Amino acid sequence: MKGRAILCFGGEDWWYHHPHANNHLMKRFVRDNQVVFVNSISMGLPGFGSPELLPKIRRKLRSYAKYLRRTPEGIWVVTPILSPFFAHPVWRRINRWLLVGQLRLLLRWLRIENPILWIAIPTARDMVGQFNESLVAYHVSDKYDANMVDTGGHVALIRRLHEELIEAADIVFYHGWKLLADAQQGREKSVLLEQAVDFEHFASARHKTWNCPLPLAPIKRLGKPILGFFGAIERWQIDQALIEYVCDRRPEWQFVFIGNKTAPLQIESRPNVHFIPAQPYADLPAFAAHFDVCIVPKDATHDIVKYTSATKVREYLATGKPVVIVPIPEFEPMADVIRIARTPDDFIWHVEECLTKDTETDADRRQMAVRDKTWDARFAEVAALLEQQLTRPRRQAVPLPTDGIR
Repeated sequence: MKGRAILCFGGEDWWYHHPHANNHLMKRFVRDNQVVFVNSISMGLPGFGSPELLPKIRRKLRSYAKYLRRTPEGIWVVTPILSPFFAHPVWRRINRWLLVGQLRLLLRWLRIENPILWIAIPTARDMVGQFNESLVAYHVSDKYDANMVDTGGHVALIRRLHEELIEAADIVFYHGWKLLADAQQGREKSVLLEQAVDFEHFASARHKTWNCPLPLAPIKRLGKPILGFFGAIERWQIDQALIEYVCDRRPEWQFVFIGNKTAPLQIESRPNVHFIPAQPYADLPAFAAHFDVCIVPKDATHDIVKYTSATKVREYLATGKPVVIVPIPEFEPMADVIRIARTPDDFIWHVEECLTKDTETDADRRQMAVRDKTWDARFAEVAALLEQQLTRPRRQAVPLPTDGIR
C-alpha cells in the first residue's frame, strides 16, 4: 500500500508505552504513506481514590508538553488538548469540537485528504465521518468494558461506543482469537490480527554477548535466579498474591519487573522483588539475556487478562529463554513451548523445571515457534486487506445521533 494517509487513534501513548501493535504497524505504514498518530484520547479517569489517578495525570501532562512531534521514522505524533471526562454528554461535545478542530488544522497543514481512519480506542467513535475518510478500520485490542480503572467505571458507555464503532467500521481487526470468537456483531467484516514480534531484535538476546545493564547489575551480582518481566505494570492486573506465595517459598528467586508502574504495589516491600523503570526498546534484549526465566504473573481471573494477547510473550519466545505464564486462553495452543502454571505450586514447579532441565534444544523450539510471526509479515497481511477494502464501493459512514451525542 503506497501513497495513502493514515490517521491512527491509538489506544496507548506513543511516548510512554512498551511498543504495541499500532506502534509496530504504523512504523511500517509510514515507509510509503503519511501517518499521523493520535495519542490515547482516554476512556476516562480512575476514581479520585484510585492510586492510578495521579501517575496517569502526570504522564498525560508530559505528553501534552510534547504536543506535536515527528518520530525518527517520520510519523507525526500528536497529543490533542482535551478533557479526560468523556462520560458526561457536555464534555463529550466539547471534546469532539476540540479534537476535530485540532486535527483538521493538522491535516490541512500536512496536506492530507481522505485519510484512512485506524481506530484503536472506543472513545474515538465520534471521529467517524469528520475527516472525509476513505476507510474506517477498527482495531479491537482489549475487552474494553472489563477495564474498570481506565474507564472510571463508565463501562456501559464504553460498551456502546465499541458497538457503534463495529457498526461504523469497514473492517474490524481483533487482537486475539478469544476477542474474535466472542464477537456477536459485524462477523462478516471481522479479521484476526494476531500479535507478532521483531524476531531478530529479540533473538539477539541469545545470539549476542550482552554486558549486564547497569540497572540490573546489582541483582545479577547476587548470583540468584532472575525471573524477569517487561511491559506495563498495572496494580490491578499483577497477581500479587501469587508473587508473595512464591517469595515465601523460594526467597532466593529474584523477581524483576521492568516498565511503567502506574501505582504502588504491596509486593514492593519484598526484598527479592525489584522494579526497574521502563527501558528503551533497543535495550530490552540486553535485559532479557540476563533473565533465567521470563514470566507473566498476571491475575488470570481478570477479564482483561483472559482476553489479552500480550506482545511480550512472543518477544520472550524469540529470546529463546524459558517462559512461564498464568493461564491465558490466547496462549493455550502454544503449550508445547510455553509453560502454563495453573496454581501457585504449579508456578514454582515450572520455574524449577526451567532452572534445572531446560536445554538448547528447548530454546531452539521456542524461537522456531515465532520465527515467522514477524511484524513485517503481519503488516503485509494488514496492508493487503486495507488495499482490497479500498477497491470496494464504500457504504456511507454511520452517522452520529442528530445532536451528535447520546
